[in-house]
Amino acid sequence: MSTLTALLEKYSKPGPRYTSYPTAPYFHDGFGDKEWLEELTASQDPRRGLSLYFHIPFCDTLCYYCGCNMVATGDYSKAHGYLGYLDKEMARVAELTDKSRRVEQLHWGGGTPTYLKPDDIRQLMAMIRRHFPIAEGAEMGCETDPRELTRDHLVALRESGFNRLSIGVQDLDERVQKAVNRVQPEEMIGTVYDWARELGFQSINMDLIVGLPHQTLDTFSHTVDKALAWCPDRFAIFAYAHVPWMKKHQKLINEADLPDFPTRLDLQQLIHEKLGDAGYVNIGMDHFARPDDEMVLAQKTKTLWRNFQGYTTHKDCDIYAFGASSISQTPNTYMQNEKNLKKYQERVAANGLAVERGLRLTRDDHIRRDAITRIMCDLDLSIPAFEKAWGIVFRDYFADALNDLLPLMDDDLVGMSRERIHVTDLGRLFLRNIAMCFDSYLRQASQDQPRYSRTA
Repeated sequence: MSTLTALLEKYSKPGPRYTSYPTAPYFHDGFGDKEWLEELTASQDPRRGLSLYFHIPFCDTLCYYCGCNMVATGDYSKAHGYLGYLDKEMARVAELTDKSRRVEQLHWGGGTPTYLKPDDIRQLMAMIRRHFPIAEGAEMGCETDPRELTRDHLVALRESGFNRLSIGVQDLDERVQKAVNRVQPEEMIGTVYDWARELGFQSINMDLIVGLPHQTLDTFSHTVDKALAWCPDRFAIFAYAHVPWMKKHQKLINEADLPDFPTRLDLQQLIHEKLGDAGYVNIGMDHFARPDDEMVLAQKTKTLWRNFQGYTTHKDCDIYAFGASSISQTPNTYMQNEKNLKKYQERVAANGLAVERGLRLTRDDHIRRDAITRIMCDLDLSIPAFEKAWGIVFRDYFADALNDLLPLMDDDLVGMSRERIHVTDLGRLFLRNIAMCFDSYLRQASQDQPRYSRTA
């Protein structure tokens, strides 16, 4: 067993991905429409931009591995009708939004946003522009499924202003694809990629998934090699989380077909070796980018940020999210919409909002979120600067965290001195474990803990 594989095995444990802190399981239903309206009114800082997220939950078919909030349907009228609810929700939020604030980032996720027909892509974008002013050069991205995707879909996205694309590749082996009900030949993905380059999308990301049924080192090595040959700007490589108690359709996957734990660890090592050899920089959390990518540059200048859309260069933006299950964020709150599609639509029809739950951060939440963000984004935390910013004695406030970091320091995952804490090159693979040391919620009694996916 290699040293890296041994460390991956040692530190593989359930833990959050820290797209928020506190994490989503701690949101509560005591935060509802009233609290969100109050926050919208109180948080209109014209110096802060806007990041808009739209959740399009519809898919043509069900991918058995999917952990997203989605609806597989052949009834397109459901998607067309959904646009009206998004429009109504936007109108309610826009009336409370300072008109001088500009949209600097916009993202469509799902489900499958390109389930929408090209004309409906244009219609939704026209709705958005009616409610919110979009800054010139705004970052506008969309997730895509190569199946059922036509060139006209990509033309509609480009005409609507989109300049970034994420392509769901997942795995190129036919046996794996059949086992998860997502069959998409290499030629299909290559055609979509070529269309995207031809049409001028500035940045293209490819999603891959590790840990799917029947994956082996040989088959996944072919997937990675082929994906590297396409030369995308970024990779997001996710570890499959088998959580059939949460996602009932995952029971359609035969657990006996999943790679065993040693194989999963070897697959992780293969990814880091191949992408590193190809020149991609490991930003953290299984995200890789070319050395000249803006995320890599932002990490060097300590301006990288992390939110529900993953890593971003738009730290000084509030997230206004629309659609079923979507999550909004202001500096002091998180808010999640109703997940059930029917209930979401009923509530929006009634009053323009559909808040299911949320959370207002305490001072301790703010302090710990800042520490976790510094670790996950900057890979470095200046103790004197942190103490000055928050008015604390770091070693007293984080005594438990510093103690928990000691074994990670022994394994060369993190370095510590009186002045700073920094993540080593090896430690980039274990960011979740490092961040968990600062998470006070994880110190609660085990019976009170939510169930997280494993860190490796």
